[in-house]
Amino acid sequence: MVEMKVEGLTMDPLTNMPIIILKDSTGSKALPIWVGYFEANAIALEIEKILTPRPMTHDLLKSLIQNMKAEVNHILVNKLKDNTFYAIISLVCEGVTHAIDSRPSDAIALALRTKSPIYVEEDVIEAAKSLNLPDLEKTNTTDDKQWKDWLDKIKPEDFGKL
Repeated sequence: MVEMKVEGLTMDPLTNMPIIILKDSTGSKALPIWVGYFEANAIALEIEKILTPRPMTHDLLKSLIQNMKAEVNHILVNKLKDNTFYAIISLVCEGVTHAIDSRPSDAIALALRTKSPIYVEEDVIEAAKSLNLPDLEKTNTTDDKQWKDWLDKIKPEDFGKL
């Protein structure tokens, strides 16, 4: 397993879909995970520390876990099959560890909120090398501006429209 951090979000220039970029501490290993807009939004809100007037789904999960006196030990992106990533949330409750199947985007959103480590299996990193990752140097400036503009303009009442 390799511990990774969320490096950022970018947009796939071909599909116009958001991509979460995970990188290891040395910056030598990266993992792109394509996600939906709502999932990217949940991650972006936490990265930018934007508070919403009511709890979002991942905030609710965090509250449930805390109120149950449990904790997220870590999350693990453990499989890549048919271009779909899989993850597990390692949840400890009353001394028992539970492995909960999850989409990576949900696991990452929860890990960011609970400040839990994010791990990726080595074979997933290797398998993902065949996926096409946009060059962040070429795409990042426009995408960063697009995300920042969107985040700057979003208002709490916009969440009712989702």
